[in-house]
Amino acid sequence: MIGIFGIFFALVALMYLAYRGINVLLLAPILALVACLFHPGTPLLASYTQVFMPALANYLLQYFPIFVLGAIFGKVMNDTGAAYSIANFITKQLGPKYAILAVIITCSLLTYGGVSLFVVAFTIYPIAKTLFKQGNVPHRLIPAAIALGSFTYTMTALPGTPAIQNAIPMPVFGTTAFAAPLLGIIASLVMFAFGTFWLMKRAKSANEKGEGFSSDPNEVIEVHVPERYPSFLLAIFPLVLVLVLNYICSNYILPNIDASYLSEPKYGASTLKKVIGIWSLIIALSTSLLLAVIMFRKNFKNLTDERVDRRDRIALPWILSERSGKRVLGAFTSSDRNHILQRTQAHRRSCLARSASDMRSQNNVF
Repeated sequence: MIGIFGIFFALVALMYLAYRGINVLLLAPILALVACLFHPGTPLLASYTQVFMPALANYLLQYFPIFVLGAIFGKVMNDTGAAYSIANFITKQLGPKYAILAVIITCSLLTYGGVSLFVVAFTIYPIAKTLFKQGNVPHRLIPAAIALGSFTYTMTALPGTPAIQNAIPMPVFGTTAFAAPLLGIIASLVMFAFGTFWLMKRAKSANEKGEGFSSDPNEVIEVHVPERYPSFLLAIFPLVLVLVLNYICSNYILPNIDASYLSEPKYGASTLKKVIGIWSLIIALSTSLLLAVIMFRKNFKNLTDERVDRRDRIALPWILSERSGKRVLGAFTSSDRNHILQRTQAHRRSCLARSASDMRSQNNVF
């Protein structure tokens, strides 16, 4: 009983401290040890090195493809103007009168189609600000509208959502992303209806008290409009393809393949039922990503022209992939491993040299 209380305490502390701005990467291992303290007789070091760290490494290895594909897919949709096209179309159709509803629907459509919620938040925020100002809706409700559309039913309830929160239970229960469709739809409708009702009620109550969009009527809102962006129908096609391919692969293609080799120890002694959901998501996201790059290739200014700050944002996934990749490299011979590592280090030196060159050229300009 004390051990369960320790787990509960650690989770509550994790949520509270994370909301206070403390890095989760630092909190997780510390609070894992704190939870162990509530279970008398549990060795701390063994729990950390033999239980926590292997579980963390296994989590990264198992879901890393979905993290990477989702992030890249969102980046492509954002950089090509496809995400802006979808957001701009929906907000124009509903208009300032339904500003809250427009933001919620736009965020839901993008995240349900596989676009990273971080990309959605940064894409929608300036558009939502303009819309809320035109409708005189308090700007403090913008984060709530984005959260309702991005972090609730499309993340955990809608059948087929490619969110990682929906993918994590699939190997455990042997299900797909479309499990429990009726319950998922009902839960999604409840979240959407009550969440939208509450936000609109809060906006109306604020207006009745004399609260408008902002205390500064002369506030200037800057919205970055891409130089080129596709039409709404073209922009939404990759999102629809994610859902369609995910459903087809989960129910018709992958269940009929011969995957008896999965029972071998080198493949984790697993079964097709445990991996079919993950495989379906990987196929759907990969195909949609490739299609988006091909369809919107003319909207890229230069695929290799990246700013230094963008390279900095790639640093953490790069480090994680290198650490996680050590287990993958174990499948190769020693000579192959050395060759791969040498090529990786050479590529890293090339990227660092290019970053230094870009910084020097920027300093010369300024």
